Amino acid sequence: MPPEGTTVSIDGKLAMSLPSTPDLGAAPGASPQPRFKKPVGGNLKRALDVALVLLSLPLFGILILGLIILIKLTDRGPLLYGHRRVGFGGTEFKCWKFRTMVVNGDEILARHLEANPQDRVLWEAERKLTNDPRVTRIGAVLRKLSLDELPQLLNVLCGEMSIVGPRPVVRDELDNYAATAPLYLITRPGLTGLWQVSGRSDTTYAERVRLDRQYVQGWSMLLDIKIILRTVPALLSSRGAR
Repeated sequence: MPPEGTTVSIDGKLAMSLPSTPDLGAAPGASPQPRFKKPVGGNLKRALDVALVLLSLPLFGILILGLIILIKLTDRGPLLYGHRRVGFGGTEFKCWKFRTMVVNGDEILARHLEANPQDRVLWEAERKLTNDPRVTRIGAVLRKLSLDELPQLLNVLCGEMSIVGPRPVVRDELDNYAATAPLYLITRPGLTGLWQVSGRSDTTYAERVRLDRQYVQGWSMLLDIKIILRTVPALLSSRGAR
């Protein structure tokens, strides 16, 4: 990783000068303390996040209400699912989604991976399954259209996430990021990002890490706007959705 003030070139284009990054230390899983006060993009990126969420509330509010009714009519379990993810500076937060899996999902996954070694290999490498036995019928539709992630608008309003950023990860996944982990930790994870508009689950995990690194190193408001504009067609095509 280049030192502070170094200009980084990405795909032949001149990118931003990088801020200093947090030192992860020798112990994986430890919560590092950032050496600066604000995530990549600072107040400007935060202002865009809040403005976009507030402007979209009339549309998404109606959609969210409809999804709540639909989910409750087809499933008796909890409406929302909060899973702990790692955010700026290593701080953990609950990343909210509409629940798309059966209530005893962990137990079902463990049994499935025990009975299907090939899926265990896929799970350990990608943290995703092509045909996940835990997903409900309505959950499969929500995932395909990424509508299950709408409750994360609350995470954005709370400052835990951004509209655009790296894909939220659990702490164990930071080991997979290796030298890229400090870059992940200097920004807020996003509702959408380069990975989401570049094929999602059709890409490898290594490609996902590369895209996250490319996004942070080359961040600009123009890049965020381009990704937002590319998100709608990517969702409508459902490419790489699982």
